[in-house]
Amino acid sequence: MELRHLRYFVAVAEEGSLTLAAEHRLHTAQPSLSRQIRDLEYEIGVPLLTRSVRGVEMTAAGRAFLEHARLALAQVEAAKEAAVRAARPVKPTFVLGFLTGYEVDWLAGAISVLRDVLPEVDVTISSQASPDLASALMQGKVDVAFMRREADMPDLAFVTLATDPLVVVLPSDHRLAKRDAVSLKDLVDDPFIIVARNAPTLRTIIDDYLAQFGLDLTPAHEVDNLSMAMSLVSSTRGVALLPAYARNFLPWSVISRPLSTDGEPPGIDLVLGYRREHAPEVLKLFLSRVSDLVALATRPPPA
Repeated sequence: MELRHLRYFVAVAEEGSLTLAAEHRLHTAQPSLSRQIRDLEYEIGVPLLTRSVRGVEMTAAGRAFLEHARLALAQVEAAKEAAVRAARPVKPTFVLGFLTGYEVDWLAGAISVLRDVLPEVDVTISSQASPDLASALMQGKVDVAFMRREADMPDLAFVTLATDPLVVVLPSDHRLAKRDAVSLKDLVDDPFIIVARNAPTLRTIIDDYLAQFGLDLTPAHEVDNLSMAMSLVSSTRGVALLPAYARNFLPWSVISRPLSTDGEPPGIDLVLGYRREHAPEVLKLFLSRVSDLVALATRPPPA
């Protein structure tokens, strides 16, 4: 008994006709198909089909044989697929996480480094809030993330990439828009828009900075993301303190200005986060090129 006998029998049983099976399914001549079915019945020793002017019908033996024939063919296809997968080199996968917005400055460099160290890697991008990225790292859903240095995460390791200074974001036609820099005391009469506590690292830095100057600015609005912050600055004539990377997303109606301070303005670190115990070869290679990654992301644009 050969596999073609099983395929021929299943085709005839499903079509209910030698003619239809020969022409539509098997692309062979009907006499040849009839001969193959007779050979199969001879080998099994019992009739599998009965022939009539209306076509063919399965005998009780044929119905029993059909179930096993289908299973055998399915197992053969599964075996073929398994063999092909085993022979095909498996491409490593790598999931890059980004605090939403940082892709603009860092994605191209990250892809360049990955392609350099491992050209065949399959890269997936995940854009989320920093606390969500921390959870994704812990769950093994993300390999490395451009994020904040989240507190109370002893199983995560962090490598500092850059520090973003805080800037003032305000409407383009604001009374302070013509200044080169803006001080906090100039903002006390404006509606203050602040990030919500679902961005705990940034919120803590802003709260501490306000407290340092003895300013008690009651937030007019709390926002969950940059897009909402921009919209409220524009629509409510408010002001906000945001990391400098927010300048990548300013609409025409909103501008940013540096903070006017006696020293360095407050800043927030961008870090690479990864799980300490999760160290596939791709991650090790990627981490070994952090200095190249920083150079690519921070080099000045061409003149």
